[in-house]
This record gives sequence, structure tokens and C-alpha cells, in this order.
Amino acid sequence: MTALVRLEGVEVRYGRSLALTATELDFAQGSFTSLLGPTGCGKSTLLNAVAGFVPPSSGRVLMDGVPVTGPGPDRGVVFQHYALLPWFTARGNVEFALKRFGLSRTERRARALEALAEVGLADAAEKHPAQLSGGMRQRVALARALAAQPRVLLMDEPFGALDAITRARMQRLLTRLWEHTRTTVVFVTHDVDEALALSQRVIVMAAGPGRVIADHRVGDGPKSDLHHRIVTQLDTE
Repeated sequence: MTALVRLEGVEVRYGRSLALTATELDFAQGSFTSLLGPTGCGKSTLLNAVAGFVPPSSGRVLMDGVPVTGPGPDRGVVFQHYALLPWFTARGNVEFALKRFGLSRTERRARALEALAEVGLADAAEKHPAQLSGGMRQRVALARALAAQPRVLLMDEPFGALDAITRARMQRLLTRLWEHTRTTVVFVTHDVDEALALSQRVIVMAAGPGRVIADHRVGDGPKSDLHHRIVTQLDTE
């Protein structure tokens, strides 16, 4: 598969602190990759560099061969905390995110309703965030990202705050959406089971400083064996 996103020697420092050591990675078009590791290992820093929120201290991020210099509509981001505007309905939150594209009001509404339907919220389009459960709010956040039709979907522990049952439902929903759209997904998690359930590929990272320590293809053998290998790698760091 062709590399859509490429990191070439990307290093990130915050002042004197090295958050991410020089990193070389490719993310293929249509792939689903998880960044897995403990707190402080540079997962979110790497994701934010791809999103264009954090400029590399050295190296560069390329999107289709073009250097990333800031956020762009080709990259959608879903955070752990929904960041929904409470005064807008679910539809209004999605439409508001589409205003930057210069679409007509009619087209914004149509795309918002279509995205909400994709995540199973067609009947909740006119509800405000306070009227929605945590899982429903996260589905609105996912719909908001998908409505922009990004080429890359960046997800920073999006299900971390959900209860186990809702989390499993969101994982199944995300898998169905990815199989349908084949949007390139980069997914941050600290949960080995979640990474193996969702991903084609798992990048294992460690802290002190943040760095990549392993790159696994899911499906090359029994998941139980891969689970054991990853846990062992994390325990020895």
C-alpha cells in the first residue's frame, strides 16, 4: 500500500524536555494503525505532530509528499473529551465544523445529517450535548470529524472515558465505519486488547523519552501470542 503519511526523523521537544525521539514511520493509505504505550511515551505528541498542532523540533511530517505545516481539512481529529459546544444541537455541532469549507447552509445540513446517521444518531440530531450519554456525545464528535471527509482520521484515546459496554459498542461502530470508508486511521490507546481488536498494525512505544520500540502486524499469528509479546515488551521497558 502507498504511504499517505510519512514521518522523517520527527523529534519533538518542549523546552529542554525531549517528548519524542527522532521517529521514522509510514502510514499507508486505507490502513488502521494503533499507537500503544503508557502515559508519557509520546503517543499523543506523535499524533499532534501529524495533525499539525505541534511542529517538529527537527525532521518533518509529510502528507502525500507535502510537508505538514499546520492543521488541515485532510486530517480529522477525535479527542478523548468530546469538545462539543453545549449551545448547539448535535447537528449544529457538526454543521459548525463544516463552516470553514464554504458550503451552503443546505449542504452543511445535509452532510451533518448524513454523518450523524452513519454513527447511528439520526434520531438525536436535534438534541443538545447535555441530553446525550457519553457514548452518544463521542459519536457526535466522530460524526463531526467524518463529515469533513478527511483522508486521515486521528483519534486520541477516544473511548478512554467510556464504560466497558459503551466502549465495546464504539469499537464495533468504528470498525464498521472504517471497513466502509477505508479512511486512514491512526488511533492512540494504552489498552493492548483495544489495539489488537481494532488495528491492522500496532506501534508499541515507551517513555523516558518517548520512542517507538516495536512495530507489529496484526494477523501474522494468533492474537494471544502477539498480546503476550507486546505485554512483555512493555514490561521490560
